[in-house]
Amino acid sequence: QVQLAESGGGSVQAGGSLTLTCAASTDTYLRFMAWYRQAPGKEREKVACVSTTGGSTYYRESVKGRFVISRENIKKTVYLEMSSLKPEDTGMYYCAAFRDFFTGWVSGSVDYWGQGTQVTVSS
Repeated sequence: QVQLAESGGGSVQAGGSLTLTCAASTDTYLRFMAWYRQAPGKEREKVACVSTTGGSTYYRESVKGRFVISRENIKKTVYLEMSSLKPEDTGMYYCAAFRDFFTGWVSGSVDYWGQGTQVTVSS
């Protein structure tokens, strides 16, 4: 069982920056880690994913060049650095963990979810 705890959300103006942190209760070095988000009235969508070693990263098109996902396995922590934030980035951001890239990232079948942290970007 892996428990994920997100932090770092908040309210910022457009163009601002935030860094989200996801702390895992156990080692996650065998798992892909990812961030998802859900805006009010919309379905949850994938944002970014990092491989087990941190050597490969994947992003949704709308955040490329603005968001950076990274991980520190020794600290059991994953980060999402967000810059040039836009109002459309507003939502609840969730941390996720999964073993298989295709079932997890491609198909959305995640093994573990965090409780989420709210990000609000005002114009």
